[in-house]
Amino acid sequence: MGKTKHLLEQKDNSRIIRILQIAFGIVCIILGMFWVIFNFSTIKGSGSGWITILFITSFGIYQILSGIGKTSKYIQTDGHIIIIKQHALLPAVDLKAPEIEKIDLYPLSTWFILKTGKRIILRFGTSYPGIIKPVEDSIIEYGKVNGIKMEVKKEEI
Repeated sequence: MGKTKHLLEQKDNSRIIRILQIAFGIVCIILGMFWVIFNFSTIKGSGSGWITILFITSFGIYQILSGIGKTSKYIQTDGHIIIIKQHALLPAVDLKAPEIEKIDLYPLSTWFILKTGKRIILRFGTSYPGIIKPVEDSIIEYGKVNGIKMEVKKEEI
């Protein structure tokens, strides 16, 4: 079994879009610093001014991280490990095959039940239904190669 990586988003951004994200992020951070330096007396007593500066600076940092690809959501299988990054700002979760007791495949989610009793849920949602089948196929292949018990379940609505 080779290394497979599936994006959990519609598509990857082009090079021009990523460059624009980085540039816009830098502009937002510079604008936040400009307001702190040149308008300090007007925002000194105002909580809303600091909240605005914090927001625009945080947004700039997020845009830069997005531009360099640190916020992309994906699932990657590689030999005896699955790496799941399903939240833009949270770190990826590494699951090793010996830690996984069972994998439950639902139509819109996959549950990794660990031997410790903890459950890691990968939710697909209905926004991008085209990614569900390739990801499930990759997980099924991973489970077969590593001898993990799997069960396909149907959800009743």
